[in-house]
Amino acid sequence: MKTPPRHPNTQIAISSPRSISSLPGFLVFAIAVLFSVLLAISPALAQNKPVLSQFIDKLPAASLVDGADGYGPITENLPVAPILKNGDQIGWAFITSDFVGTTGYSGKPIHVMVAVDQDAKIIGVKLVKHSEPIVLIGIPEARIAALTEDYIGFDLAAATNDSDHDLNIISGATVTIMVIDDSILRSGIKVARSLGLGGISAPATSNAPQFELNMDATAPDDWFTLVGDGTIRRMSLDVGQVNNAFAAMEDPRAVERPIEAPAEEAFIDMYVTLVSIPAIGKATLGERGYNNLKAWLKEGEEAILVTARGQYSFKGSGYVRGGLFDRIQLIQGDMSVRFRDRNHRRVGDIMADGAPELKEMDLFKIPADSSFDPTQPWRLELLVHRDIGAIERLYTTFDIGWQPPASFLRRITPATPVASAASSADVEADEQAAKTALWQRIWRDKTVEIVVLSIMLLVLTAAFFFQGVLTRSAKFTFWFRICFLTVTLVFLGWYANAQLSVVNLMALTNSLVTGFTWEAFLLDPLTFILWFSVAAALIFWGRGAYCGWLCPFGALQELTNRIAKFFHVPQWTLPWGLHERLWAVKYIIFLGLFGTMLASIDQAEKLAEVEPFKTAIILKFDRAWPFVLYALVLLGAGLFVERFYCRYLCPLGAALAIPARIRMFDWLKRYKECGSPCQNCAHECMVQAIHPTGEINPNECHNCLHCQVLYQSKTICPVVIKKLKRQESLLASMEGAQKALNRTKTTKSNPKENS
Repeated sequence: MKTPPRHPNTQIAISSPRSISSLPGFLVFAIAVLFSVLLAISPALAQNKPVLSQFIDKLPAASLVDGADGYGPITENLPVAPILKNGDQIGWAFITSDFVGTTGYSGKPIHVMVAVDQDAKIIGVKLVKHSEPIVLIGIPEARIAALTEDYIGFDLAAATNDSDHDLNIISGATVTIMVIDDSILRSGIKVARSLGLGGISAPATSNAPQFELNMDATAPDDWFTLVGDGTIRRMSLDVGQVNNAFAAMEDPRAVERPIEAPAEEAFIDMYVTLVSIPAIGKATLGERGYNNLKAWLKEGEEAILVTARGQYSFKGSGYVRGGLFDRIQLIQGDMSVRFRDRNHRRVGDIMADGAPELKEMDLFKIPADSSFDPTQPWRLELLVHRDIGAIERLYTTFDIGWQPPASFLRRITPATPVASAASSADVEADEQAAKTALWQRIWRDKTVEIVVLSIMLLVLTAAFFFQGVLTRSAKFTFWFRICFLTVTLVFLGWYANAQLSVVNLMALTNSLVTGFTWEAFLLDPLTFILWFSVAAALIFWGRGAYCGWLCPFGALQELTNRIAKFFHVPQWTLPWGLHERLWAVKYIIFLGLFGTMLASIDQAEKLAEVEPFKTAIILKFDRAWPFVLYALVLLGAGLFVERFYCRYLCPLGAALAIPARIRMFDWLKRYKECGSPCQNCAHECMVQAIHPTGEINPNECHNCLHCQVLYQSKTICPVVIKKLKRQESLLASMEGAQKALNRTKTTKSNPKENS
């Protein structure tokens, strides 16, 4: 059996507007409806054709297999096509996504064309289409393509007997590589079995007894017995075992950075079981928890419980909403399942008596179309990595095998489908109670972060309510703002990753369309609190409360600009006419993203990379160079034009500015002389949100309070200066009158002196 070579895993004609406007309204509406119907129908029609038919004319046979000169017609019953050389058939070509699920991190299929010969050996592989953002922009596609071509020579017949093989991982694209590997192997084996290649044939009908789940079985109610009889399977790895596994690798760098801990120290203590079996579900989750599980699962779906403690996480710190859990996969025969966030739920507590203190407790749903058989053995594969450089990693795997104990199976003669259990009338109430308990537990885990954020919000609210007192001192206001922005950047941004994004609004809109639940939003406490505070602030102060004080990237822009000013970097003030027109750019970007989201939320999320937030805040610039360069260019522009990105490009700012007009209070004080003739505030506003006529634009104002400092300034504001002069003049007049009065009184009291 030839395996892919081992390599170091390195990071590697439109009508004119006039003609359209002249059409009757109903005709325009009819055209729009027809266009929408066509958009809806076209994907459905495309699904009736094999994916192979879309690419077979685009990829020459010689590009897939050296020496090949053409393809034969696609077969009628199986989406494969003969590969021809000098008129003779040398193999079969197919697209992986015609046979297995190939959904990547982007949520879209990764299409790989594979060629196999009569011996079930891979003779050609080409990555033909994908939507993986990490590959589209982050990692050179040539590296992914080169890795897929390493499968040439892979023996699928041998793989049916030994599913383990060396898997080359490119750090940063773990999910993508694992999906490609899984799709090539599983689809290749399916094609080989269907065509009888390499002696592989479809499994013969067995006369062995068949089984179904015994829904009336009972399970022990204590953790020790559940683990002891195999109902729950355990894998305990210590540091020494993991170090030895990497030491056994051929790459000598695997032993250069061992885990610095005692060999007997726990690396991970992991437990798995199939909780969709009623007895097991009730024993581990409790009656209420199992009812919630039943309500979550649809007909044909199963679920596993995965729990663990120790220094290694089976979920991984790099997991983000919308992605895959790239450290675990379920394998049963030649079928494998990787879990996405939508098929995942956290568990609030394990109800079995004697359950240990577990760091991670999670449920993972197995889709109905995965061909998973709950009566057959399966294993959960854990991927463990080791850093061997700044951006390089090596990987190894460990397995937990599971099979249903005999007491949970019942022998049957013909295989009959098991009817799914109907949910009870109280499931809805139980579900809500479980969700509440779960998010409360998560909030308890984030107590420190929540307390600090709450203090920040209280301080900021007090500053706004008592802004007249705060802004009496320009120096105090300046340092208060600098300190607050520093906390926003370092704590909210780089530490807690609480950076709001236009993607959050897309997720909210999509949730409202597909079925809104609070659970998904409550599971991220800081983001939830920030969005709630933003909603409240829009009523009182508009968008400025967040954009001017709580946005980590905005804070980064302003702090770097302050440093630039300290070093006397020239500051550019754009002409008002140009500045006013550039305001519109961010609204155009936001509306473009919103329109794209209505068609494809995945595409909109990729286009939302116009926000540099992920690069500069979430990933702290540890990203592919185009992303880093883009963020640095925006920050560089902000050195000369204060808050350049906020002013002209930020779609989140545009989204918040649209409802900013609903604010019910006008806290920023102005004089009637502001704008006519005085222009001091307009000239010193950091985002030029004050019109030459003196009005403050609430859509653009960041509530920095500098105009309120100037409002009370005794040295800058002409109104205050004039008022002080009048007071001084009046005071001088009163003092003169008082002196004259005193002299008069003195004269009257001493008439002899006067004579």
